[in-house]
Amino acid sequence: MKISAKVENSFRSHDVELTTNGMTQQLNIPAKSSGYGSTVNGGELLFLALATCYCNDLYREATKMNIVLTKVEVEASGEFGQAGEPGFNITYKASVEGEASDLVLQKLLEHTDRLAEVQNTLRVGVKVKRVEVS
Repeated sequence: MKISAKVENSFRSHDVELTTNGMTQQLNIPAKSSGYGSTVNGGELLFLALATCYCNDLYREATKMNIVLTKVEVEASGEFGQAGEPGFNITYKASVEGEASDLVLQKLLEHTDRLAEVQNTLRVGVKVKRVEVS
């Protein structure tokens, strides 16, 4: 799966474009009231990525296990220090409701935690590099 995200920002304009396997969609995130930049920060979007990944993966894995989920709630959080410092104390918590016993739902949560791709990407500390514009 090939995924990309593009931000184009100018005075009072902030456009976000997300593409997965050639399918593009827009995400509405307004510009700051001061005119430049985004009303949300990268840390918030990072934690949204963690929460979204785990939520979607719960539904994916539940389907494979023939479990019907009726509600998923995921909250991711963490901290950032000074400019340039990496985040720390990153955690997430989730609850699910569905047509299965509490024990089965707990096993689903544990199983999905081992498979969640965004979580696993952060856990291994993947290299990120800047490349020149062509």
